[in-house]
Amino acid sequence: MKKIIIPILVLMTVIAGCKTSQSQKKSNLNKTEKGAIIGTSSGAVIGGIIGNKKNNTALGAILGATVGGAVGVVIGNKMDKQAKKIQDELGNAAKVERVGEGIKLTFDSQLLFDFGKATLKESNKDDLWKLANTLKQYPDTDLLIVGHTDNVGSESFNQTLSKKRANAVSNELTSSGISRNRLKIKGKGENQPTETNDSDAGRTQNRRVEIAIYANNKMKTEANKEAI
Repeated sequence: MKKIIIPILVLMTVIAGCKTSQSQKKSNLNKTEKGAIIGTSSGAVIGGIIGNKKNNTALGAILGATVGGAVGVVIGNKMDKQAKKIQDELGNAAKVERVGEGIKLTFDSQLLFDFGKATLKESNKDDLWKLANTLKQYPDTDLLIVGHTDNVGSESFNQTLSKKRANAVSNELTSSGISRNRLKIKGKGENQPTETNDSDAGRTQNRRVEIAIYANNKMKTEANKEAI
């Protein structure tokens, strides 16, 4: 029994020493080095997102604004707080996703608009006002609003409709106090479906408005100072 216990104790001591050594090395890393490690891991995740969602304009805007490294970690922490606030305010009115260093919101178009129309429903304007109130608390972000449709109707009609819907959301946020300088819009029509258009359920999913929220230059500059 002693012959068995002693080697086990020695092995446990060696493992503990290795863990301590690793912990000491980690504690000696500066913010940039830690950020680089986290940034590398995030890069793998983002790479997967690009591979799976390369045909999504909102995700492209977020990934295009990515900084990475320690600065990206700081921005990500800020976005975590903002995303939670938005989720708390909107509840089930929108799907809130944290992606890389940004936030992606998805509104079901049928909740905001009547079928084939681009005029916001009065009953659902409150959700955009709630979003605007949160955005005011986080002024150092920019937004890209992207309209999408199903394939019912002509391609040109859907393209125009999607852009009008994105513009309607933008105008509502502006009237709620969000600076127009923070907002960009795009209409993608029926060109970026998330589901098949061969069923009612799929077409419903494809009728949507997506909003990409990402760091502006001011946030990136401040995050760079914090990361040093």
